[in-house]
Amino acid sequence: MGVAGLYSFYIDKHNPSLRTRNSSIIMIASVTTEKQWKLDLRTDFWTSDNARHLKGNLRYHNFPFFFYGTGDSTHYNDRSLVGNRRFKGQFEAEKRIGRHFFVGPSLLFQHDKFNAKDNKGIYPGMALVDKDGGYVTYIGITGVFDNRDNQNYTTQGSMVRINTSYAPEFLSSYPLWKFELKANQFFTFLRNNTVGLNIYAASVQGNTLPFYQLPELGNDFIMRGYYAGRYRDQNYLAAQAEYRYFLDPKIRIRLWKLDMQPTFALVAFAGTGSVFENHGQDISRFKPNFGGGVRYFYDKSSRLSVRLDYGIGEQRPGEKRQTGFYLSLGEAF
Repeated sequence: MGVAGLYSFYIDKHNPSLRTRNSSIIMIASVTTEKQWKLDLRTDFWTSDNARHLKGNLRYHNFPFFFYGTGDSTHYNDRSLVGNRRFKGQFEAEKRIGRHFFVGPSLLFQHDKFNAKDNKGIYPGMALVDKDGGYVTYIGITGVFDNRDNQNYTTQGSMVRINTSYAPEFLSSYPLWKFELKANQFFTFLRNNTVGLNIYAASVQGNTLPFYQLPELGNDFIMRGYYAGRYRDQNYLAAQAEYRYFLDPKIRIRLWKLDMQPTFALVAFAGTGSVFENHGQDISRFKPNFGGGVRYFYDKSSRLSVRLDYGIGEQRPGEKRQTGFYLSLGEAF
């Protein structure tokens, strides 16, 4: 059971929505009947004329996850239920340089504790770095090119984000380097038809790699249909395409004293991706995903949406086909 709240506003009160992008604060809290819970606070601020972009994320959870092992060929029957207590703080500050370029520092701190919930599966007998938990502090720099027409629901433009971070040994369990690339491109054709292309790459480098720092394939943003962490390894590369059709139905919904005219969009997507060790990339081992969904825009002027997606992944020999159902705030990319 949970609740999610989003507050959207413009820092530039004198020129709202004309040029300055909307800022937002999101709070998500959930609890289970097994007394497991999550708290997640996210902030995204755009100052006047988009001169600065400030992002933050504070997260604490006491929530188990399924661990399948490492590599790109893990088996469903090897899964272990692992308890996880995590505190995570992430902050980014970017200053606009020129018209569409941004650059700035980033900071990420994460502390984890793990324990096997039972003796089943691969986790209890597997040798893993920081198996009982550890911590890491990444200090990095981010460069961004962004000329999208809207960051919430883009129909034209592109965005390329590159981040390089280092985790020094005196602030982390082990010294690590992390590299991350995200690139989006959007095209509009005819009326209300948009195609978006998305590439994501991540890599962690170091002599000793904690298992919980390895990039994980599968989430509600890319490679939808795969359980987050079903496959994890030192490197991760994925790409997807998404077709969006924007509907503006001439209907009205009356609920108590509210008189609403909802706006929807239909979506279809497909992609591929894989995790691999250094020098271990093999295009034949990339995994497919595809699916579709619906968007409901509760704030049409800022294009803020509730996203409902169903993703389908691969079917490994002797296993059911991997699928995922997602209910989220905002677009996948």
